[in-house]
Amino acid sequence: MTSARRNGASMSASPRRRMLAVAALGGLALLAMQGYRERGRTRDHGVEGILVHPQPLPGPALRFVDASGATSSLAALRGRPVVLNLWATWCAPCREEMPSLERLQAALGGTRLEVLAVSVDAEGAAVVTPFLRSLGIERLHVAHDAFRDSGALTAAGIPITLLIDAEGREVARRRGPSHWDDPRVVALIERLLLQPPRLQSAAFTEAWPSG
Repeated sequence: MTSARRNGASMSASPRRRMLAVAALGGLALLAMQGYRERGRTRDHGVEGILVHPQPLPGPALRFVDASGATSSLAALRGRPVVLNLWATWCAPCREEMPSLERLQAALGGTRLEVLAVSVDAEGAAVVTPFLRSLGIERLHVAHDAFRDSGALTAAGIPITLLIDAEGREVARRRGPSHWDDPRVVALIERLLLQPPRLQSAAFTEAWPSG
């Protein structure tokens, strides 16, 4: 009697195990498909994990308050490429990469390119100003996401940096900290954002060769 019950329990458990195994394999297949689709949308250049899109994407609708207290937006900067960094004072990786953004601004920033670091700190300038002073950040253009427009971009974590072309389109992004003054990174930014449009198209062709 006991043996029969055990055999019945074993037989009933066996289909359940098979169902669980099939479900697990299905989940792994779904994750693999999602990873494949993600790789199909972007390509990692092997340069500090910067992902270059096969075609430029619409830039984010982002308003912010600049260092002078004036309200501006990413759209207002159209006509000049932007390296847009979203960060916060409480974010250790953000603190790590901030000096390299300062050096990128010194190297490329100005009339040709805007390096813009937009803080998502709720307290705004009250915490941002002493933070920047403690790091000796003086040249980097810093603003505050006072309107909380960056929520969709920062939901998966910060820092996140977008490369925005002169037409306001996102051409590449990097989630996580980077060494923005690395010569390879600077060369990639120049190739994607600062070359004439014809050569920028060639850069995308190089990143996404046919076949």
